[in-house]
Amino acid sequence: MCPCLIDKMKMEEMASMIGVSRPVFQFLLCFVATIPVSLFHRFVPGGPTAKHLYAATTGAGLSYMAFGLSSNLHFLVLIVISYGSMTLCRKRCGLITFFLAMGYLIACHVYYMSGDLWKEGGIDATGSMMVITLKVISCAFNYNDGSLKERRLRDTQKKNRLFRLPSVIEYVAYCLCCGTHFAGPVYEMKDYLDWTQGKGIWTRSEKPSPSPIGPTVKAILQAGLCMGVYLYLDPRYPLERIGDPVYKSWGFIDRFSYQYMCSFSARWKYYFIWSVSEASMILSGLGFSGWTNSVPIEAHWRGAKNVDILGVEFAKSAVEIPLVWNIHVSTWLRHYVYDRLVQKGKRPGFFQLLATQTVSAVWHGLYPGYIIFFVQSALMISGSKAIYRWHQSVSGGKRMFKKMIMLSNFAYTVIVLTYSSVGFMVLSLDETITAYESVFYIGTILPVVFILFGSIMIKSKPHTSRARKVK
Repeated sequence: MCPCLIDKMKMEEMASMIGVSRPVFQFLLCFVATIPVSLFHRFVPGGPTAKHLYAATTGAGLSYMAFGLSSNLHFLVLIVISYGSMTLCRKRCGLITFFLAMGYLIACHVYYMSGDLWKEGGIDATGSMMVITLKVISCAFNYNDGSLKERRLRDTQKKNRLFRLPSVIEYVAYCLCCGTHFAGPVYEMKDYLDWTQGKGIWTRSEKPSPSPIGPTVKAILQAGLCMGVYLYLDPRYPLERIGDPVYKSWGFIDRFSYQYMCSFSARWKYYFIWSVSEASMILSGLGFSGWTNSVPIEAHWRGAKNVDILGVEFAKSAVEIPLVWNIHVSTWLRHYVYDRLVQKGKRPGFFQLLATQTVSAVWHGLYPGYIIFFVQSALMISGSKAIYRWHQSVSGGKRMFKKMIMLSNFAYTVIVLTYSSVGFMVLSLDETITAYESVFYIGTILPVVFILFGSIMIKSKPHTSRARKVK
């Protein structure tokens, strides 16, 4: 029998043991391999150029083993689009890269029907393309910012701007570094260059070199726990049950509780993925973000952290969710979409929020479930802000009432997030509407009610202040 066939049979066996398909198992092996690959990056001799070569070749090699040759060809298209725009048109390279790279990603989403493939337990390179798309867009915008006058820039733009065009090897290494394109987190080109060259916070000083051992072990143990929880819960709460006759026979509380458990189960898959990538980033040293001011001093590893599990599960309001879930993508959306849509001297509003969520939806793929989820997210955040304003308007003497409002914001977040996330998981319009209808559109009605309530509160506030002035 052919050795390749034997290997495939063994892979099928091992994959079935943990309940995944062979392509997914193959990807997981390559993904976990990013941990030792990132560790070895620390010991590459020969200076920055050797480190760039190592980062680029290991990233391309892992992609080839995980997805095949076509994945690297797709990555190359994104790299050529962005590098070409930076070389030929610096003044507009950010916008050119944004529309061309995002357009190519969307075309690949549509061609490969990636959402359906992921839902059925398959995998392809579009997930990695999503990460690289964000990297090339941010680099192009930062190179564009490097040509602008300082007074026109925000603090984050000043921090991340690039005054020179990165070399080709620097750019490819930044995009593929040690397999970080598999699941993120997204980082800035300036940070990548400082890290490889030993500059900025990575400069050798009197302070001891930060030890990655403790945080890495913690991240790996967390990844194991998350995988265990996911493998336990996922078979018990299949999404397919939503909409079947048994589900429809249940009462409202049972139906909503089932939706909550489906959402809760799915989150542990993402917690696992981001915990592995956190371990990888910490071991490489790229995840280091500075030192505490406490005594004794401790290292921060915020550059590696992409999720705060307790922060997600116990978020006090919907506004906190982007700060604790897919943290670096949320930061990217803030810096490269939300902030750049705000005109100078004006405050951001619902338009900027909705536009940002729409970009996030399209980035994930052109599925109705994604688009509905992110529109719902904009409503959810706006409704949560209205509850917060209500909380702030209550006088300090009514402490118990203020605590009840805070509790209502927590309950509101759990309800609307659970309801909205079902669309993200089922993807199709029919299934999304069926799921939402089964719980009487509670997650759409609640945000609208609170937004309207908040607008009434704001309108009535000036009258109150005028009355007090008259008195």
